[in-house]
Amino acid sequence: MITNRTYTVEPWSVRETSLNLDLLAQSESVFALSNGHVGWRGNLDEGEPHGLPGTYLNGVHELHPLPYAEAGYGYPESGQTVINVTNGKLMRLLVDDEPFDLRYGRLVKHERTLDLRRGVLERVCEWTSPAGSTVRVRSTRLVSLTQRAIAAVQYEVEPVDDSTRVVIQSGLVANESLPDPDGDPRTARALQSPLEPEEHMAAGPRLRLVHRTRRSGLRVAVAADHMVDGPDETTMASESNVDVARFTVTAVLEPGQRLRVRKTVAHGWSSTRSRPAMGDQVEAALAAAAHSGWDGLVEEQRSYLDDFWARADVEVHGDEEIQQAVRFALFHVLQAGARAEQRAIPAKGLTGSGYDGHAFWDTEMFVLPVLTYTEPRAVAEVLRWRCDTLPAARDRAAQLGLRGAAFPWRTIDGSEGSAYWPAGTAAFHVTADIAHAAVRYAAATGDTEFERGTGLELLVESARLWRSLGHHDHHGVFHIDGVTGPDEYSAIADDNTYTNLMARSNLLSAADACERFPDEAARLGVDEEESATWRDAAEAVHIPYNDELGVHEQDSGYTRHQRWDFATTGADQYPLMLHFPYFDLYRKQVVKQSDLVLAMYTCGSWFDEHCDEEQIARNFAYYEPLTVRDSSLSACCQAVMAAQTGHLRLAYDYAAEAALMDLADLEHNTRDGLHIASLAGTWMALVAGFGGTRRDGESLRFAPRLPEKFSRLAFRLQFRGRCLQVEIEADKATYTLLNGAPVTIHHHGEPLRMNGDGPVVRAVPAPPRRTAPEQPPHRRPNVR
Repeated sequence: MITNRTYTVEPWSVRETSLNLDLLAQSESVFALSNGHVGWRGNLDEGEPHGLPGTYLNGVHELHPLPYAEAGYGYPESGQTVINVTNGKLMRLLVDDEPFDLRYGRLVKHERTLDLRRGVLERVCEWTSPAGSTVRVRSTRLVSLTQRAIAAVQYEVEPVDDSTRVVIQSGLVANESLPDPDGDPRTARALQSPLEPEEHMAAGPRLRLVHRTRRSGLRVAVAADHMVDGPDETTMASESNVDVARFTVTAVLEPGQRLRVRKTVAHGWSSTRSRPAMGDQVEAALAAAAHSGWDGLVEEQRSYLDDFWARADVEVHGDEEIQQAVRFALFHVLQAGARAEQRAIPAKGLTGSGYDGHAFWDTEMFVLPVLTYTEPRAVAEVLRWRCDTLPAARDRAAQLGLRGAAFPWRTIDGSEGSAYWPAGTAAFHVTADIAHAAVRYAAATGDTEFERGTGLELLVESARLWRSLGHHDHHGVFHIDGVTGPDEYSAIADDNTYTNLMARSNLLSAADACERFPDEAARLGVDEEESATWRDAAEAVHIPYNDELGVHEQDSGYTRHQRWDFATTGADQYPLMLHFPYFDLYRKQVVKQSDLVLAMYTCGSWFDEHCDEEQIARNFAYYEPLTVRDSSLSACCQAVMAAQTGHLRLAYDYAAEAALMDLADLEHNTRDGLHIASLAGTWMALVAGFGGTRRDGESLRFAPRLPEKFSRLAFRLQFRGRCLQVEIEADKATYTLLNGAPVTIHHHGEPLRMNGDGPVVRAVPAPPRRTAPEQPPHRRPNVR
């Protein structure tokens, strides 16, 4: 349990009851608001003090040179980094000529609350200036989930004791000073003042700035409007220059009086639209928001989230921290993708600049599963973005001498952004991960239009990659050599099991889809001969197995490698990649993050067909003592498979690690942004782990079991137009079809016909008894 909590534990909110400047950057990430298009970090309204200023528009980035000690063919020429665009959340305050700065004077009270049901960040602050004037400040902030371009803030000031002159300066500020992003001077120079001014305007309460990025050529427009409520003598003025537009409100307040400013900010960007068009775009967005008004925006936000929680909530009885954490996780995963609309979901969402704002395979394999069963529309939009980037992926494949599409390891605009090819270019599994997400979405929603169009094209081009990347040996066995799987402590390996099984699934799914949609397949140039070669390769793919040990290998020959010397590795030497050369890591048995274990979850149908539960348990037990979890992606996968193999206490500890990754700042880097995939993994650990939820074609199967600490776990899933509720207790599971057509599901292998005429209850069998596996020294999850 966490003994020194930064935030109070409440079921529907995250509350900070004091201001700790040392934790300011962490709280800015935790309190970030986003809708997938606009992201506002949880900076203080006044702008300072701050950890990392951050206003982000999904897709807006700048280019910079990539560092290479030695150049090589096929290396990406430039990197992409998310930039801090025009900041519209600033509300500076002067109190009797003293800047409202919490580093000075006396802070009497400071409380911030992220309300997960209303989708707003609220703040209450009481402060005494160095000159002795005391004021109370209240603010409420939202980034609209219903009006994509809009964010808004309500800011109120009132004196506590005496008549006080206050000045509120509401601003738009571009090219804010930021800390160097990574210490690389070339990157720092490229990102210093990345926005070139094109237009500035201030007219009464209306402000607007238009800029263009220097290298990537993206145009950014931000506009703001204001409503003021104060004493009759309140005065207002506005001004602007190339990087600042400011609306100033001045009033003398008596005790009991308040000065309130409601600010609405519209954001837009484009690589093609003109400056006048962008100005018109954000002005139109402001007009639409004005039609709703502040109260309307707040009500729309609550209504949107009421609908979301009605179909997506997860209830945990027995651990209040995990209850809070899973709702926090669902809220931020929703924020990351709700209005992304044909854009990526970055690894940090829009909560910080970590990982340069790039999207990885995390999106498809961790984030999209959650959204598939809770907010499926967002999944289709992300996959359409992937489809839009196919030209770049085809070009990359051709550059590598391959057919089809080679999707990038890390990217913002669709081009490869990784300068380290063993972990980047060689991690071809990202292509199969995208195909897997497309199949999952189509199966879970029945969206035939998507499957016929976007889905088919993704499947065809990814299948072509695998057929050209792999080869048949003289025995007819299909091999995929020289690749990097999910475990980044192994690289350039032959026949990585995860990669091979995902490629197999990709090839078969592509062939099946071409049979269902022959006309569309023909337009993509697929004939029967080509799809037959996909099936041949899939059925012949090599899955490495060590007969002596009785376990599947992470990749061919992996189990003959020397084991990492854990006995001489100190607790302060993790993560290993910061203390040991990759050369040494690559040639030893040590696992950064789940790889073979992840394969058993994502490709569970293959293991079900070819293995019994004892085999799966042996695999899990073999890799546990090797897995150091130097990645936030690992704990949730280990939780799922620990639960499946009956190690419920271990699964519980892993689930807690995934759940508290950011709320407890377990990796000490939440300051850079939230770990969106680990947050999504919280849902995975609970729903797929303790709920035993798996998709089986166009149906669902469940094998629920609870850890001792949980008295009840309940969740809802959206599946093919239905809403299904699952409630699990220690000895029974209750399934209820809340709406939609009848469906057959499975409970521990038993088919259950759900007709919507009431709950179906079944007993939960006891888990098998197995010896608990060991973990590496110093790397056991915290025991709760």
